[in-house]
Amino acid sequence: MPRHQGCVATIGNFDGVHLGHQAVIRQVMDKAKELGLPVVVITFEPQPQEFFRPDDVPARLTRFREKLLVLESLFVDRVLCLRFNSQLAGLTADEFVQRILVDGLGVKYLVVGDDFKFGRDRSGDFEYLQSIGPELGFEVSDTDSFSFAGERVSSTGIRTALEAGDLLLAKQMLGRDYGMCGRVAHGDKRGRTIGFPTANIYLHRKSSPLYGVYSVQLHSKHPQIGGRVVNGIANVGQRPTVGGTRTLLEVHLFDFEGDIYGAYVDVTFLQKIRDEHRFESFEALKAQIARDVEQAKAFFAR
Repeated sequence: MPRHQGCVATIGNFDGVHLGHQAVIRQVMDKAKELGLPVVVITFEPQPQEFFRPDDVPARLTRFREKLLVLESLFVDRVLCLRFNSQLAGLTADEFVQRILVDGLGVKYLVVGDDFKFGRDRSGDFEYLQSIGPELGFEVSDTDSFSFAGERVSSTGIRTALEAGDLLLAKQMLGRDYGMCGRVAHGDKRGRTIGFPTANIYLHRKSSPLYGVYSVQLHSKHPQIGGRVVNGIANVGQRPTVGGTRTLLEVHLFDFEGDIYGAYVDVTFLQKIRDEHRFESFEALKAQIARDVEQAKAFFAR
């Protein structure tokens, strides 16, 4: 569309929208301000790895909606999400540049990593973009790498930290506490039979970047919560004690009574309590949850 012609853009998966991504976006924003043009973040859904290797993909840090919410908080002007399918994967590097960057967006300045590859057979790269950019009307710059404690910040590094239960390190690389969003769904109501009713949230991911029991805070604009932050405890896993097979986020809220089915909620993970285990009986599970709750409450009291 003509009104989208002319911009400063960057391309990537932006999974997690971590401090490294945020540094790239600041770089793009500075150039956009200098040129008087809008900022466009170009991303893909599904992510290319998920298209090419659907059974062997890293856990998603952020669903598409979560990614959009973070990008919105960074005041990005526009997000172009390209559906990654066989048609897009089949475009040559020349076709991708001409159709998307030139004809579609009229990009005047492009920021990408120097290891960026695109086009059929990954034939396009940073050097290729630099060589053809001037004749097509755009300049190309590589991204500044961003490090924390001597290590380059990356989505892979954050996944490793979350898997190890190191929420502080993940927070330091993300620039915020790690969280997940989703809609509260009806479950099997087993939690309330042992005195710990839960809000159940389906993750809409092939795999979760973290598993286990955590001290959490839940936030929602739902009338029953009204924008408040409510402390609680959460389990991310398949609930082996009750024969569960689908990964689920279950949140038990402290000092809260209300119906929040259908609410869109944001759950922030603050402390790992333990890994998920299979218990021999409901009674054993109930006793362990009671201990978990006490540990979480002690955490919030501190």
